[in-house]
Amino acid sequence: MDLEPYRGELVAYCYRMTGSVDDAEDLVQETMLRAWRARERYDAARASVRTWLYRIAANVCLTALEGRPRRPLPSGLGAPSDDPGAPLTPAFDIPWLQPFPDARYTIETRAGLRLALVAAMQLLPPRQRAVLVLREVLEFSAAEVAAQLDTTVPAVNSALQRARAALAGAVDAGEIAEPGDPEARAVVDRYAAAFEAADVPALVRLLTDDAVMEMPPVPLWYQGSRDYGLFLERVFGMRGPGWAIGGGLTANGQPALAAYAPGPDGSRRLHTLQVFTITGQRGGRGISGAARVARNVVFADPAVFALFGLPGQFSPEDFPPRR
Repeated sequence: MDLEPYRGELVAYCYRMTGSVDDAEDLVQETMLRAWRARERYDAARASVRTWLYRIAANVCLTALEGRPRRPLPSGLGAPSDDPGAPLTPAFDIPWLQPFPDARYTIETRAGLRLALVAAMQLLPPRQRAVLVLREVLEFSAAEVAAQLDTTVPAVNSALQRARAALAGAVDAGEIAEPGDPEARAVVDRYAAAFEAADVPALVRLLTDDAVMEMPPVPLWYQGSRDYGLFLERVFGMRGPGWAIGGGLTANGQPALAAYAPGPDGSRRLHTLQVFTITGQRGGRGISGAARVARNVVFADPAVFALFGLPGQFSPEDFPPRR
């Protein structure tokens, strides 16, 4: 019985459940171990190998989540800051939501992986979260999910209804660009060029009026293009010009950039991984020319850098060229 072809999608499932890539990998390893030990009891007449594996993974996740705090982003902890000069003090005691490194796993669909949606799902009770992902994202039938979670079809339908109601309005996915959308990528490329030039007015012109910037592990976030711009002025004032941007990255099915800050010796050292939500009015060929940056989640955690395999010092050869 070859279980390895399912590893990538199981990691994505466990990530949606836990908000942590590190935890997801550990839980998939436990799932694979349990499946291997139970292989002689597997009955192909009752369920496919995939359905059977998800039953094991769902229960592994539910057990692991008992008593665990949810993994938030800063915007899930309170009101935005109105002080661009607020102290940037990391809070490593908070189990922050991690971004998902797309290039690391081969999966057929990245539906349900967007950062804002994964963050919103962490607010759901774990069993509702499991039902939502199994039914809405992975498209198992209500009967299959009932068997996977050892419950009834009416209980599955009820949990799904409650989960949908809780998440209503959490993410306006209908106007969010895909990372490969040419206009979305053009916006991110213009953002990268303006960032390298430390051109705050040009950066602000690429933002929606209510754009959000948040910076885990700093429990601080800003909302609105004005405060976003004021914070960037502070960053460039502290770090100076001469930044370098590594592009061509994606995380959670969203475009991403690696920002490298100038050092006193002329080198550029890894500073942040920035994951963008690009929104605009959808037209027949994708996002219209009104596409803008609606959210930028700026990760400054070395553990996140390791997940994405980002080099500590900038070299153009490490990243695809920007168009």
